[in-house]
Order: sequence, then structure tokens, then C-alpha cells
Amino acid sequence: MTVAGLAAEQRRAFARDGVVWPVEVLSSAEAADIVREIEAIERTYGGTLNAFLNVKPHLLVPLLWHLVNDPRIVEPIASLLGPDLCCLGSSLIDKPAGSRSHVAWHQDATFWGLSRPVAATAWLALTPSTRESGCVQALPGTHGYQRAHEHSDDATNMLGARERVSAPLDLSPAVDITLAPGEMSIHHPLLMHGSMPNTATRRRAGFAIRYIPSDVVQENGTVTSIRGRTPPAGVMHLEQEPEGLLHADALRRHAGIVRRSAAVIRGQKRRHLDAVARGRLAGDRRAEATGR
Repeated sequence: MTVAGLAAEQRRAFARDGVVWPVEVLSSAEAADIVREIEAIERTYGGTLNAFLNVKPHLLVPLLWHLVNDPRIVEPIASLLGPDLCCLGSSLIDKPAGSRSHVAWHQDATFWGLSRPVAATAWLALTPSTRESGCVQALPGTHGYQRAHEHSDDATNMLGARERVSAPLDLSPAVDITLAPGEMSIHHPLLMHGSMPNTATRRRAGFAIRYIPSDVVQENGTVTSIRGRTPPAGVMHLEQEPEGLLHADALRRHAGIVRRSAAVIRGQKRRHLDAVARGRLAGDRRAEATGR
């Protein structure tokens, strides 16, 4: 089966706005099957995938490994980033019904430490992602440069590093990235986005996958090679497919990968906050950030 990439108009929308949606990926039945499998895993392993296991869960759950490699997701990404792709990370994004959890306004790449901010996040809806359920909201056209961020010290902020953009934002141009189960959005790593709490009566579940071209480097990082050329030898450690669901060998490898990933984020967060404190992040580095 041949899988198409994005149409020309969708590629233009991504270049202009930093986001494109909806992109049809799975059927609603396939999305429902994934949710059932995830819920079965959650019931078996303590009711939820804890924060540790939810760092790159595709390295532990074969279902998610195959989803990260699914051509229906990969081909649209390749039409934006080129044929040589790696997966930098993944996570299940879950907001239970009535949860206070939200995502502060931020840019994905702030603490990623990439050699250049060229990447794309695929956000796949597994349940309805609506305004009521706390869908992703975005400010189109804000992907031109890196903004200053700060530590929010907010336990309801779902971001692992608790970051948020420092400056007050005009949210009047914000758009709701509403998605039906099986649809995905794709956004630029510097797009300003966030989400509100889930006020609906059912969980809002999604799966976020972060892709980079194989020649983009995260120092001391680890990646899953998806297609085409792999990163140059010795530049980044290559991850491997799990032998089975939460297999002992996969868990052992995953623990080391999580430690490395956490060290990268901590180091990049220190560098960013120090640059902000010293006035070295003025917010006008458009050409450097976009690579244009």
C-alpha cells in the first residue's frame, strides 16, 4: 500500500503557520483499539503508565513502537523534514475527565538542545480532542524564533520541566486544534502552544511523537532510527525495538535512556534560564532559529 505525504497546500500551511491539521492517519476503530490496549496495560501495571515509563514508551510497548514507525504517520512527516528521519521522543498525553491538568504555553524545542531547531511533533488523537476536553491550542505564525521561558513551579502544568513562556501573550489569535480519534496535527518545535484542563466527561488521550531529520543532533541524546540514513556513527546512541511488553531487557535499556534524556533536559534548562537571566535571549533570533 502506498501512503501519501502532505499535499502542497498542507506543506505551505506548515511553513506559514507552524502547524497543520487535521491529517487523517487511523480509522476511529483503530484509535479505539489502541485505547483499549493502553487501558489493558494500565490495569495490569498499576492503573497508569507512570511518568518514568511514559518517557519514550515506544521503547517498552510494541504497539507504540509500531505506531511511531507507521507509514501513515511517517510519510507526512517526511514530506516536511526529508527522507532521513529519527524519533527523538514520544509520550502518551492523558487528561482524565475533570482533571485540572493543563499545558502551559511553550515551545517544544526550548530544552531539547538540538543542533538546529528543525523537527516536527505529530500529535495523534486517540479520543476526541475538543475545546471542552482541553485540545491543543496554538498561536499560528509564532514559530520564527526562540522565546524566553521560565520555571512555572505549577504542579498542574503537565510539561516535564514545568516550563512556560515568560512574556505575557496576546491569546486572541489562538486557534483550537480540534481532532477526531485517528486524526493528527503536526507542529513546528518553535510553535507557541498549550492546552486547558479537560472539562469533558471522558478522558482526552493522545500520543505525541517528536521527529527530527537524521542530521540534526542532540548532544548526548538517543534516538530511534525511523527511515533512511542514520545519524553519523558515535553522534547519538540508537535505540532498539522492545522484545515484548515491558520486557526486562527493554526496561533495563530504557532506564539508562531516561537518565540520559533527563540529563540533557536539565542541562539545557540551566543554559536557557541562565541566558534569560543574563539578557542573552532577546527574542529576535529569527534567522538562526528557523534555519531560513
